[in-house]
Amino acid sequence: MIKDLFVPGKTVLSLEVFPPKKEDEFDNAKQVLQKLSELHPDFISVTYGAGGSKSKKTVEIASYIENELHIPALAHMTCVGSKKEDLLQVTAELKKANVSHILALRGDRPQWMDDEQYENRDFAHASDMTAFLKENTDFHVAGACYPEKHFEAADFASDLENLKKKAEAGAEFLITQLFFDNSCFYRFLEEKEKAGISLPVCAGIMPITSSKQLGTTVSLSGSSVPKQLADIIAAYADHPDDMRKAGIDYAIHQILDLKKHGVDGIHIYTMNRPKTAASIVEAIR
Repeated sequence: MIKDLFVPGKTVLSLEVFPPKKEDEFDNAKQVLQKLSELHPDFISVTYGAGGSKSKKTVEIASYIENELHIPALAHMTCVGSKKEDLLQVTAELKKANVSHILALRGDRPQWMDDEQYENRDFAHASDMTAFLKENTDFHVAGACYPEKHFEAADFASDLENLKKKAEAGAEFLITQLFFDNSCFYRFLEEKEKAGISLPVCAGIMPITSSKQLGTTVSLSGSSVPKQLADIIAAYADHPDDMRKAGIDYAIHQILDLKKHGVDGIHIYTMNRPKTAASIVEAIR
């Protein structure tokens, strides 16, 4: 079980990948995973399309990780566009594939979902989905958390209340949204403990290797950009090779500082780029 990997003195290392968009890209995805497996991560997570649009691909990739690479797979599942029977169907497919861990997420509202469907969905929050999975399956469930609060939360305190609901529903460990300012993460850890949430936390780190990537990432995640990273973008935006190196170096220094502070785990958003992931892992070990 992944939760048993979190022991004193160990920093759990995990990587995140996304499934191929097209069927004929699966062989390339396997090559990416083989290269990532050479970094010896403790587990690999696989993302999931809005409303389950990529659920079959998620199952297929998670199965390859678990059964061919023999690395624990954490399959993402989103619930915002799913009925209870949909989730049970996907969990049955995962179980058949020997995958036993799920990252329970609300997910983004699918484009096809009208207001009435959205207001009457089976699962309003990821905590509802977590409770449903724990009551109806034997899967191990992880949850997401937000060092700078979820962008829809009214404030930091209410976001912590929602996180506590996930813990009480049965989440076993947490993975953060990506962040670039470690001080925000340390504050989050302090407040989480005060709120009585004792689950281990993997810090989500995404190396920014282009200025365009930063803009997209910030708009999707709501993460703040510290001056040091903003200065890097300003200095190297028109120099792709230098920008890539500087972005990787920033992620490395971020992770080394987190390790120095005894972080439970590091979760690298690889964007399916094994060379970038390898540069980071080799530098932090």
